[in-house]
Amino acid sequence: MKNNIDKEKSRWEKELVEPTLKKVSERQGKFETDSHIEVERLYVPRDGEYTEKLGFPGEYPYTRGIYPTMYRSRLWTMRQYAGFGTAEESNKRYRFLISQGTTGLSVAFDLPTQMGYDSDHPVAEGEVGKVGVAIDSLADLEMLFEGIQLEKVTTSMTINATAAILLCLYVAVARKQGANLKNISGTVQNDILKEYIARGTHIYPPGPSMRLVTDTFQWCSQNLPKWNTISISGYHIREAGSTAVQEVAFTLSNAIAYVQAAIDAGLNVDTFGGQLSFFFNAHNNFFEEIAKFRVARRIWAKIMRERFGAKNPDSMKLRFHAQTGGSTLTAQQIDNNVVRVTLQALAAVLGGGQSLHTNARDEALALPTEQSARLALRTQQVIAYESGVINTIDPLGGSYFVEALCDEIEAKAWDYIKKIDEMGGAVRAIEQQYYQTQIAQSAYEYQMAIEKKEKIIVGVNQFQDSDEEQPELLHIDESLRVKQIDRLMTVRKKRDTNLVTQKLEAIKKAAGTKENLIPYILSAVESYATIGEISDALRSIWGEYQE
Repeated sequence: MKNNIDKEKSRWEKELVEPTLKKVSERQGKFETDSHIEVERLYVPRDGEYTEKLGFPGEYPYTRGIYPTMYRSRLWTMRQYAGFGTAEESNKRYRFLISQGTTGLSVAFDLPTQMGYDSDHPVAEGEVGKVGVAIDSLADLEMLFEGIQLEKVTTSMTINATAAILLCLYVAVARKQGANLKNISGTVQNDILKEYIARGTHIYPPGPSMRLVTDTFQWCSQNLPKWNTISISGYHIREAGSTAVQEVAFTLSNAIAYVQAAIDAGLNVDTFGGQLSFFFNAHNNFFEEIAKFRVARRIWAKIMRERFGAKNPDSMKLRFHAQTGGSTLTAQQIDNNVVRVTLQALAAVLGGGQSLHTNARDEALALPTEQSARLALRTQQVIAYESGVINTIDPLGGSYFVEALCDEIEAKAWDYIKKIDEMGGAVRAIEQQYYQTQIAQSAYEYQMAIEKKEKIIVGVNQFQDSDEEQPELLHIDESLRVKQIDRLMTVRKKRDTNLVTQKLEAIKKAAGTKENLIPYILSAVESYATIGEISDALRSIWGEYQE
């Protein structure tokens, strides 16, 4: 009844909103439309029952948002993903993005860095600096963040198999800057399971790979309290061709595996639960995407409370970064991608995301130019400062359509989660190719729908142009690899070789025990051991994963 709703809303305002406003005030100015209609903080049904599936923002089950005041107090982090060539080149792009108003950095690494190879390794030829920045040693990360105080910026690093090494490099740079590690904030993706499912940039078998993940959880809980130790990624699962429902279900099943592995390693769920984060795709189907984000929060809260016995509310909150759908970008009529990205970004905002990357118009053809990167950032800024969607919390909450979609997505996602549980969990499902088969089938069906024109992609299978202009693209100079290898050789000549050898031997010895590996890796990177050398030390003990 309406009186009950009003009573519950008053309780929420007193218990959650008022204490929150004492810590973080809402933004200055009026919350109103252009016609001077006041916009309320939160809208609830005017009559009928306010169901337990929704609740209020900032409290279980977090369907309507994880913070009591959401964007009225603080906007999402505008975190533009960037990195290419050498550390010097990427440092220039980061400084440019910061000057244009980005509020968080997001580092893209090249394939050799992701796979644990130094730039002079034969496997690295032709790939150095191509899809991200080349990082071989601490010298490169020092250059990457030259002139950028790590205590004053939040950084996300999209890295998985070598995530523990990159985290240690970041910590080493922070130490050199004299930073207080308690103030260092950011995210390391560190989601190795989805590499076996969707991307393939794994190194070691799942067992030792999971150990690196849980070692990171444990070390950060004690030394880097503001750091998100994992970004459990549905993004790449969606990019590989999954549906929205599969993205939610497979991501949360992977998350269950990580939490269980950490508990099995002796960690308390409330010690590390608040440092978990998620990474989702923002795709084209506008309302389905909004519903997907809302229901993911609801399912995760239930899993953490009922399955793992979490007591701390922060452990139950699904905090997520979203990136607009790279696979939805078209090489044809690239200006259409600006429209696609705008709708996708708006869905992520209406879905209550904590940070967001917007893809650039030319990314189907090459890494973005500076102009395209700026336009992508401006897209977020127009949504934030001109659209008015941030003035009230969860503006689509209570929509008959959206709430029905949420219920449908939730029911189907639970079916997948239960199926994976019955198989023995995420690792067993991966080993049995369950994820991979399901995603491949969905990708095939999606492509068939495009080819049959059951699904229209503007400029691709309908409304084509015969005489498109070729846009100006960013090209990576092949000479950058030579410069990168020269830097690597210089590092090797200047460092204490005997000390590096000792540190690498210590890693090998620890890898054969149950000791936490992070202190050993940190000590090695501070001696200027390279990513390739540290990865090889672990390869010599654990071997490599072969499908």
